[in-house]
Amino acid sequence: MQRTEFCSDTTAQRYPASPTWRGRKVGAVSATPLEQRFDALFTVARPLAERFEAAGFELYLVGGCVRDAVIGAPPKAERDVDLTTNARPEAIEALVAPIASSVWDQGRKFGTIGCRIDGVTFEITTFRADAYEPNSRKPIVAFGDNIESDLARRDFTINAMAVRLADHELIDPYDGRLDLLTKRLRTPLDPAISFEDDPLRMLRAARFLARFDLTPDPELIAAVERDHERLAIVSAERIRDELCELLAVPTSAPGLTFLVDTGLAQHFLPELPGLQLEQDPIHRHKDVFTHTLAVVDKTDHTDHILRLAALFHDVGKPKTRAYVNGAVSFRNHDLVGAKMTKTRMRALKFSNDEIADVVRLVELHLRVHTYDLGWTDSAVRRYARDAGPLLNRLNALIRCDCTTRNPKKAAELAARMDDLEDRIDDLRKREDLLSKRPDLDGEAVMAHLGLQPGPIVGKAMKFLTELLHSEGPLGTEEATKRLDAWWAEQNRS
Repeated sequence: MQRTEFCSDTTAQRYPASPTWRGRKVGAVSATPLEQRFDALFTVARPLAERFEAAGFELYLVGGCVRDAVIGAPPKAERDVDLTTNARPEAIEALVAPIASSVWDQGRKFGTIGCRIDGVTFEITTFRADAYEPNSRKPIVAFGDNIESDLARRDFTINAMAVRLADHELIDPYDGRLDLLTKRLRTPLDPAISFEDDPLRMLRAARFLARFDLTPDPELIAAVERDHERLAIVSAERIRDELCELLAVPTSAPGLTFLVDTGLAQHFLPELPGLQLEQDPIHRHKDVFTHTLAVVDKTDHTDHILRLAALFHDVGKPKTRAYVNGAVSFRNHDLVGAKMTKTRMRALKFSNDEIADVVRLVELHLRVHTYDLGWTDSAVRRYARDAGPLLNRLNALIRCDCTTRNPKKAAELAARMDDLEDRIDDLRKREDLLSKRPDLDGEAVMAHLGLQPGPIVGKAMKFLTELLHSEGPLGTEEATKRLDAWWAEQNRS
């Protein structure tokens, strides 16, 4: 992963890698991208800062927006800002209501009030320290009175930084800035305590080490390996969302490897570690798991349907492995994998539409491998229509599925896909390639043949649909002639 500008020598000199930087003012040095990013945050938060200070409360930028500003990451924070305060929820709501266009309090019991001001979304949370009971999904919430205690309950040191809006002082008691610089993933407290507070943090560790190219501390790894079974108390919805967040990282492989190596994946995605057992001579990888990681990272990380399809595309291989003439075979692993994908995504509470799309991509991802046998226009139409609105995603998945180290084989697959896509484009220019409606509808068929609703009308429509798939749109006149010929044949038989 490309390292951020924060790691350059000149930037490191401006911000010495030492805890002594705590207490310096963010704006106290010459203008840099870092200062500019904080200036933007200070500007959007100023209306809130002034009201909280006038009321005698402290208000801090906290968490991801501070972390991202420190490393110079893209400014998502300017439209989505997290704040923390010693004010209680009732006081927060009273302070923001007069200047906000909207206020919501769904997180009140956790100390959070949300609001929108001048197009910016703020989540403002009372200092707190929460923990999960050993066998409960519901946290115990206790409000605090100082920023240091609040930061101690954060998930990782890189997220345990805050900037006081009254004087722009950086509060970094756990050296999160230094950990970003040295590429280290740690928890503010003992990792066993942090993960007991919220077991999902074990899964979240995978995302942060992948996103920021971090190395987890040995103590963190040991804690996950020891306590990963505690993930069972976390809801499927939270696990699903965190998995999607990990897949949205451009290079997800390190995080997915962490899930498998520590035992976490076994609790919510057992198909993933299962892939390590299957040798895949076709792709010349150590195992199918390694191949899957490569495919995931080749796909567009902004398309979560495509990334999920890449993650699941080969999960059927363990169940279908066989030896044929001394070679390994995975016959029908696409169909078996589609069924397994559906079961797993349902367990993780994905939406029906998401499940349908990913399952379809898994089911179709091998279809193109018969293309070199010579496809007619009819076969190309069927391929495109079977994929439907997923056609571009399917083609992308097939291209990314080629991870062979053999240049000749890679070039052959690329040429095959180029040719197929050219033929699809050519057919698109001449006809509505994805149309599934015959030139005549049921009412037109009944009117022309003098029929009443019944099975024979269904047979006629099936004939016209097959005609559409094999020859494309023919127009009403030609379709009517073909229907007459079909009807005459039916009457003779």
